[in-house]
Amino acid sequence: MLVEHRGKVPHVDPSAYVAPTAVLCGDVRVGPESRVLFGAVASAEDGLVEIGARCVVMENALLRGREDHPVKLGDDVLVGPHAHVNGSEVGEGSFLATGCSLFPGSRLGREVEVRINGVVHVNSVLEDRAMVPIGWVAVGNPAHIIAPGDHDEIWRIQEGLDFPRTVYGLRRDTSARERMGHQAEWFVAHRNDRVLP
Repeated sequence: MLVEHRGKVPHVDPSAYVAPTAVLCGDVRVGPESRVLFGAVASAEDGLVEIGARCVVMENALLRGREDHPVKLGDDVLVGPHAHVNGSEVGEGSFLATGCSLFPGSRLGREVEVRINGVVHVNSVLEDRAMVPIGWVAVGNPAHIIAPGDHDEIWRIQEGLDFPRTVYGLRRDTSARERMGHQAEWFVAHRNDRVLP
C-alpha cells in the first residue's frame, strides 16, 4: 500500500519489489533491486525514509523517519523480521537481525551487525564492522557494547544521551499526560493521509 502523507508520496524504483501487504507512507524512497516484504512498514512521519540499492526489508519490520532523524539505509542492507529502525542511519552492507532495535540519532558504519534482539540506543554511533551480540546493548558515541544485565553501566552512559528530548522533544520530567498529548498530536497528521491507487 502506498500512502500520501503530509503531501509527500513514496517513490519506488521500477526494479524494486514491494509486497502487497507492505505499507510505504510519505517521503519513502526505495532504491533499485530492493525488496520490501510482507507486513513491513516504512513510515516517513515528518522525515525521510531512504532505502538504498539491493536492500531487503523483511516481514513486519518497521522503518520510521523523523524530521531531525531520517532513516537512511545504505546499499546492500538486510533488515530482519520484526526489526525496528527509528531515525537511524545504517551504513552499506550492514546486517540488522530479527527483532533488533535502532533508536533516533543512532548511526551505524559500514558492514555493522546487530544480532537478534540487539539494541542501538539514541545518539549512539557504531564504527565500521562493529558487532552487537544477541540481546546486547550499544550505547554512547562512540558506542560501548554492554551485556543486557549490566543496567547500571547502560544507564550511566544512556542518561546523558537524553532519550526523552531526542525521541519526544521533551524534558525527562515531563508528565505522561503531556508526553502522550504531544505524541497524539504528532500522529494526528495521518488523518489527512491518502491511499494512492
